[in-house]
Amino acid sequence: MSTGVTRCLQRSSLGHLIKACRYSSSTPSADLDSKTYDLVVVGGGIVGCATAREMLERHPQLKIAIVEKENKLAMHQTGHNSGVVHAGIYYTPGSMKAKLCVEGLKLSYDYFGKHNIPYKKVGKLIVAQTQEQVKQIAELHERGIKNNVPELQLIDKNNIYKFEKNCKGEMAIWSPWTGIVDWSQVCHSYASEFEKMGGKIILNYEVTGFEETKESNGQQELVPISVLSKNNSIKTKYVLTCAGLHSDRLAVMTGCDLSPRIVPFRGEYLLLNDDKKHLCTTNIYPVPDPRFPFLGVHFTPRMNGDIWLGPNAVLAFSREGYRWTDVNIRDCIEMAKFPGLYKLCLRFIVPGLKEAVKSIIYPLAVNDLRRFINQITYKDVKRGPAGVRAQAMDNDGKLVDDFVFDGGAGSIGSRVIHCRNAPSPAATSSMAIAKFISDKLEKDFKF
Repeated sequence: MSTGVTRCLQRSSLGHLIKACRYSSSTPSADLDSKTYDLVVVGGGIVGCATAREMLERHPQLKIAIVEKENKLAMHQTGHNSGVVHAGIYYTPGSMKAKLCVEGLKLSYDYFGKHNIPYKKVGKLIVAQTQEQVKQIAELHERGIKNNVPELQLIDKNNIYKFEKNCKGEMAIWSPWTGIVDWSQVCHSYASEFEKMGGKIILNYEVTGFEETKESNGQQELVPISVLSKNNSIKTKYVLTCAGLHSDRLAVMTGCDLSPRIVPFRGEYLLLNDDKKHLCTTNIYPVPDPRFPFLGVHFTPRMNGDIWLGPNAVLAFSREGYRWTDVNIRDCIEMAKFPGLYKLCLRFIVPGLKEAVKSIIYPLAVNDLRRFINQITYKDVKRGPAGVRAQAMDNDGKLVDDFVFDGGAGSIGSRVIHCRNAPSPAATSSMAIAKFISDKLEKDFKF
């Protein structure tokens, strides 16, 4: 395998809860040492669980395990995202994001229906507020058509109210296939199916390295790789890492380049007060500003009835830094040594400072929201949850805009595939990504 970076890539079930409880404990070391797996997937988020499920569905004879450092699955990006089922409008035509999002959209809705996972097709409005943005709306609509996004419509200013009665703008795109779901529940459903097919889920297992085992028992087989943790090791023939916020660190362990590095950006949401939730019934998104790397604030209905407003984008001082007070010294030192981050900050120092100020004084963010629904005031919002985006960045300070896979070198690295960049729309794309990775595993490792 090449060592270069390849750019590619409505009912709640009691059974899901029971299953989550059953595998929310670590596995004794004696059990870990008892077998050699065909494949170990590092990372219990939605991409890792979807791919493990897909591989076992294709090859039921394989011995596959998922290892996760937390005591539950879906603890980070999967469990902290906005819950949107994306339609694939924004992404560059021909990119893996565009292809896999549209494919994953349809696969996801089919899966929700088959497994009784609650969801809502609430749709999405992308709303232009200026004449300059009206020009961009037309280009964005054309991009969506090229991406085969289903049933897109251009809406003039006089008809926006028909889709969201309180929303104002100069023009909009209506995407009826955009929806909402609890992606954490979807991830647990993937994991439950994986276990029913004979897969193993091992929690509380933080990977610290990889090494070849000493013994081969005289057999004409691959010498197993030991996937190391603090006090345990698991033997396997091949490895797939889907480690999100820590994906670059695992890649470096097998001889991959430091670039692209993961730089954590915290996205903080506000919550609309209960007495104002009626003001928003669909996703309302801005037209992306090509000058800036992130999308901007939007309105997101949630499955529990909440309305999330945001997110902003501020540099986190920890890869798992969901609050300003979350500081990890190792993470800060790594960021301080990374030239790409300095270049990014210099290019966006003014908007970056504005984001930080609005994060601290959150009522200031309401002005951005009032452009769409002007009935909202600062008294109508309160602080909400936050997530951390595992954003890959190159040495020039450019955000990597597509899914990225990588392979290491040598006897270990050549048997490992790393998912190094899978931000949004990875959840929507998860089943399509799983098919793509599984094809790659079959080709590279001859499964």
